[in-house]
Amino acid sequence: MDFYPDPIIFNGMFVSPALVFRPRLILRLVLVWIAVYLIPSYLQAQESGEQVQWYTWQEASKLQQEKPKKLLLDIYTNWCGWCKKMDASTYRDKAVAKYLNEHFYAVKMDAETKDSLSFQGKTYGFKPEYRSNELAAVLLNGQMSYPTTVFLDDKMNPIGPVPGYMDNRQMLIVMRYFAEDLYKTKRWEDYLQDELK
Repeated sequence: MDFYPDPIIFNGMFVSPALVFRPRLILRLVLVWIAVYLIPSYLQAQESGEQVQWYTWQEASKLQQEKPKKLLLDIYTNWCGWCKKMDASTYRDKAVAKYLNEHFYAVKMDAETKDSLSFQGKTYGFKPEYRSNELAAVLLNGQMSYPTTVFLDDKMNPIGPVPGYMDNRQMLIVMRYFAEDLYKTKRWEDYLQDELK
């Protein structure tokens, strides 16, 4: 017959003495938990299929010449928490990724890149006074806020920046407004009112 000491209280929680004296049992329970919960969710994420096809600025510029399409620029910085949240949630949404890939070339642009970037016949570089690449400042109209999603038409003319974090529903509404050229015929307020009915 096994002898177990009195129950143990650890950080206000009851811990079974059987677990304290059986480290192999704890290891097995952890491995079972990983197998049951983590692996299936990881595999499901891998099989969900649709992921955003991200391009560099140079790749998108080249593709734009071969097959014109609107651009969606995700302008971010490495220190921006909301940028990371958008990457982890909004851009991983299957519906967002599918719509984005169908209607836009998606470009991630680090606003603080030191690389030279060419746009509309001009080359832009890092400007210490802006603490960013000059192209980011131009595309954001000098309003350095992150994340900001910038839309360009199929001739690479800026349509407009949309500052701030967007969840998947908000992103789909905004993308549709620009992708389907509704911005040419309908005010944003009217479009939004129709969408939220």
